[in-house]
Amino acid sequence: MIENGHYLVEIAGLQRALPLLEVKPGLRIALLNILGDIELTQACGKALAEKLADYTYDAIITPEAKSIPLAYALALEVNKPYVVLRKDFKPYMGDALQMETLSITTGHPQTLILDEKDRAFVQGKPVVIVDDVISTGSTLEGMRALMNKAGAEIAAEAAIFTEGDLEKWNGIVSLGHLPVFVD
Repeated sequence: MIENGHYLVEIAGLQRALPLLEVKPGLRIALLNILGDIELTQACGKALAEKLADYTYDAIITPEAKSIPLAYALALEVNKPYVVLRKDFKPYMGDALQMETLSITTGHPQTLILDEKDRAFVQGKPVVIVDDVISTGSTLEGMRALMNKAGAEIAAEAAIFTEGDLEKWNGIVSLGHLPVFVD
């Protein structure tokens, strides 16, 4: 339901009004931003932990930045470490792996970087890829490619919401689905 320029949703038992953002002429998306929303982040972490209970994995992988609190909340629930794929290279990252993606919310190419320490940590281990919203799949593809290059096994892929073509996201563990709005 749309009300006052917002899309009303229920997530993990909580209600939120997501602002509608025009990402290109005639196309709007409902923008989920969990940064600072502790109640929602914790509820989503707990709900995703329940949905992932039947999966075997050793670590949680997430892209920088909006999904970091979700990965942290999930990590607390399941008592497993999480790895953040960074957007900028720093010298301490050593022999890092890199992959370019295109996020619908930024509209320009971004780089995902797995540093040397985390690369060694995930090698040969089952992992869960986690994002706040999976929309176009570009970030998801970048995370998949990095995990494959690092020798990790992807046990599951999860998000608070999938967005757009629902059939495209059948294999994603999620708490809900968001439509896109075409004017």
